[in-house]
Amino acid sequence: DAGRPSRVTSRTRAAAAMEEGYGSHQYEDSVERFTSYEDYLDSQITHQDRFYLEDEELARQLVEIGCRKGEVLSREEFTARWEAAENAKKARLQNIPKELASAEKDLTDFPFLRQLAFREGLVGTGKLSTIIFIRDKNSKGQEISGYIDYGHRLKTENFEPYFDKKKRLLPRPSDLSFYNWDTQRSTSNESPNFQIMPDHEQGLLFKNKRDRKVINVDPRVESPGDNSKRHEIKTNEYIQVVIFDHMTRKKS
Repeated sequence: DAGRPSRVTSRTRAAAAMEEGYGSHQYEDSVERFTSYEDYLDSQITHQDRFYLEDEELARQLVEIGCRKGEVLSREEFTARWEAAENAKKARLQNIPKELASAEKDLTDFPFLRQLAFREGLVGTGKLSTIIFIRDKNSKGQEISGYIDYGHRLKTENFEPYFDKKKRLLPRPSDLSFYNWDTQRSTSNESPNFQIMPDHEQGLLFKNKRDRKVINVDPRVESPGDNSKRHEIKTNEYIQVVIFDHMTRKKS
């Protein structure tokens, strides 16, 4: 058909159109919005390119080899920028403060839960290490006691039911230390934050894995150790609650 442009002429015009920069493209636009390099190349192709070429793959190839004013990224450059953008996005998401489980909870009549809420943010970010001693009765009416690594529990458990008063925080056989006074069952486990150091003279000791400082939980000692404080919590929620706070410092 004499009136129809030949395929060769169409390709020539398409290349010329690309050379002149038909359409407004942001060649250095963020690569995050593309799922693949082919998607990126497609974004550079104009309606006029498609009209003249009638071949999507050829249009991509012309874009890729540089028949377009402005910067067109190579496959390697695109991949490098896309991965960098994805890593930056992940880093931003990780830095978004996580909403505290205790946020907006009314803990007026619950002194122990108030103490947990006060420490939740600090312990969750690793600025403070806290061991909780609890003595109370379990659902069977048996008296139990134990030492809980608050930081480890926060990372492995949803604390909202505790702050909602739907569950009670009690020692478990998987905690740092657990003892059932009725069955005489006794367990001890180290956690990601503390190592257990049984001592015949001083009793139970916990070594902080971050700064290697030792916490002595014996109530008879004047101080539990360097950078550590002991807090006896007056509450009707449990028979006895003692909180040991340790300000962690990295070992130099």
